[in-house]
Amino acid sequence: MPVAVTSILTSMVTSSTVHTEALRRAPVTGTALQARKKRPFLLDLYSTSVGKKYAMAISGIAMMGFVLFHMIGNLKMYMGATALDHYAEFLRELLYPIVPKGVMLWILRGGLISMLFLHLHAAWSLTKLNRHARPVKYQGARDYQVAKFASRTMRWTGIIVLAYLVWHILDLTLGVVNATGTNGEFVTGEVYNNVVRSLDRPVVAAFYVVANILLGIHLFHGAWSIFQSLGWNNPRFNNWRRGFATAFATIIVVGNVSFPIAVIAGIVK
Repeated sequence: MPVAVTSILTSMVTSSTVHTEALRRAPVTGTALQARKKRPFLLDLYSTSVGKKYAMAISGIAMMGFVLFHMIGNLKMYMGATALDHYAEFLRELLYPIVPKGVMLWILRGGLISMLFLHLHAAWSLTKLNRHARPVKYQGARDYQVAKFASRTMRWTGIIVLAYLVWHILDLTLGVVNATGTNGEFVTGEVYNNVVRSLDRPVVAAFYVVANILLGIHLFHGAWSIFQSLGWNNPRFNNWRRGFATAFATIIVVGNVSFPIAVIAGIVK
């Protein structure tokens, strides 16, 4: 074999060996050619802004459903103590005797709390991503101008609503705070009396009214934004979106605010 050909082949083999060694020693980060460890699809999707928007939308829908059915169930208060207490007992006996009393209800509560934390984390991390991607605020009007006030106060209404939720659980579910009223002390299972005991104080009733108005503002923007997060953002649907958000928030506020007002007014006693 000619010397020139031998030299070329030797050079090619040497170059290939060096290239292979370089790939083997390549760093894991940066421009490395080594494939990273594959994560589960949902975690990979959640790491993107699109995934976080979907997480916010789905968790928001779940919590909106809970708020609606919770309010509808509480309307039994107007039917008297027996109706409301029987409804509460029905919830505690879900899937009984397959599971012990109250277990399924706490599983549902755990799922709701998980949705809440997912919603909060997605909102927080999405805000960080948006600020990192665009540190300068938009100079023009946003496409959800109709929800201007609600969107500007979204963070603060969310924080206040979260504080209200904690108080609500400690007050009417666990009886840890506000445990004694004019009609006695908190008694587990006596939902009707516990509600009256708590809301017959003007300060507590006023707090519930204000908190539910803020909840309505938060729900209005949330219901409006869900469709945008899911990609259904078309000017042709804006009137429908506005109507749905307004109707949903109004129903929740009117229903929930009626409870403390009814107790203070003596309609429920």
